[in-house]
Amino acid sequence: STCACVEYYGKALESFMKQVQIMSIHGKMKHKRNKIFTEFRKLPGGILVCTDVMARGIDIPEVHWVLQYDPPSSASAFVHRCGRTARIGNVGSALVFLLPMEESYINFLSINQKCPMREMKPQTKVLDLLPKLRAMALADRAVFEKGMKAFVSYVQAYAKHECHLIFRMKDLDFASLAKGFALLKMPKMPELRGKCFPDFTPVTVNTDSISFKDKNREKQRQKQLEQQR
Repeated sequence: STCACVEYYGKALESFMKQVQIMSIHGKMKHKRNKIFTEFRKLPGGILVCTDVMARGIDIPEVHWVLQYDPPSSASAFVHRCGRTARIGNVGSALVFLLPMEESYINFLSINQKCPMREMKPQTKVLDLLPKLRAMALADRAVFEKGMKAFVSYVQAYAKHECHLIFRMKDLDFASLAKGFALLKMPKMPELRGKCFPDFTPVTVNTDSISFKDKNREKQRQKQLEQQR
């Protein structure tokens, strides 16, 4: 749903799936977008992590799966997203992830877009990669900061969802969401003010001590900290 989420999960997938070509694309890239898109079209296979900037008006041959982690804010965008696969006589599948509290979205799509859907049974053999992603955040401030920005942007996008009667902020489990983003601590943001999260355990490490792997960025950060002191 957001550029920050694409940046974060794109980098995560690059670390987890070394044998697969991963590319990321979003609206803030501007000049780089066409280059990435052209390169992706030439690949024999791979994964493109993207926002709705790729939802319509583009043609990538033989896309087998469209995975929608975030249900789009408009019903028409859902159909456009799905339309990136099964093009010109080809076969393809589209999947959208929904929380139990969001299941009425299925009826909404059925009525609004005449789009029938069926439930896919959860996969039984799944790897828990969250500890690895947390370890990455502890080892590199760039990952830690990307995760925090992604979480904040996700919550803000959720609050602005067009179907606000289905996607209600008051029903969102922030603790589970933070775990899903592999956060080391809860960020400070207006939406979380005054809330307690007993189900979320922050790391005992002082996150200010996490440094950038990029030495130039870390040098700049230390300079800024010294000025603040």
